[in-house]
Amino acid sequence: MTEQNQPTEIAVHYFAAARELAGVEQETLRLPKVALTGHELLAWLGQLHPRLAPFLPRMRLALNDELVQLDVRVQAGDRAAVLPPVAGGAGDPPDAVAGGSGDPPDAVAGGSGDPPDDLVHCAISDAALSVDDAIRRVTHPSAGGIAVFLGVVRDHAAGKPVARLDYEAHAALAEKQLAQIARAVVAAHPGTRLCAVHRVGSLRVGDLAVIVAASSAHRDAAFAACREAIERIKAEVAIWKKEWDPEGAAHWVNFG
Repeated sequence: MTEQNQPTEIAVHYFAAARELAGVEQETLRLPKVALTGHELLAWLGQLHPRLAPFLPRMRLALNDELVQLDVRVQAGDRAAVLPPVAGGAGDPPDAVAGGSGDPPDAVAGGSGDPPDDLVHCAISDAALSVDDAIRRVTHPSAGGIAVFLGVVRDHAAGKPVARLDYEAHAALAEKQLAQIARAVVAAHPGTRLCAVHRVGSLRVGDLAVIVAASSAHRDAAFAACREAIERIKAEVAIWKKEWDPEGAAHWVNFG
């Protein structure tokens, strides 16, 4: 392939508040030069979408379904995603993302000490979640204790009424992050098994948004694993939620 025929385009996907500010969900853009750093890419996107520009310091960047730092080189053919702060965490600025290779903070998996995949089950789902299924996935003859956390849509937040929540995820990235967290938690609590499933879509008051189930021979480890997993899921995973009040006003949680 000759140099002039080399691909010069990247795909950019905007999520949650970033999508609303940009006014577009995804677009294919021709690179202004052969390669950009992440910093240069976000600056360029800010020029293309002025409403988005003031908020870009709060955004993270993913390339090809992996979180990256902003000194990364963005090449033609890459799939970029602009990600606002997640719903459950404080939202670090892009340069605070740990892992120079693009790994999410504190969630590096793939080492020789990782637990086998049959000890964890993780999923992002647009269907109603099943507590029975989550318990079944961590039940085994040596499990003497099973701890379950249920995240349920409530009718208020920050002293104001809530009519519904819309959950959105970067599904490919979020499922990787869930699995990385689950493996790390199981490795930190030997003998545990863990299931973590999160729903996306429009949820009403009383609907289940997330289930975490952890089993172990003894209750202490099951409680600890369950608690650690849900805290990390809320702080790290690429999931966003929009709160709607009874009058139809809405805002993205942890953004604005």
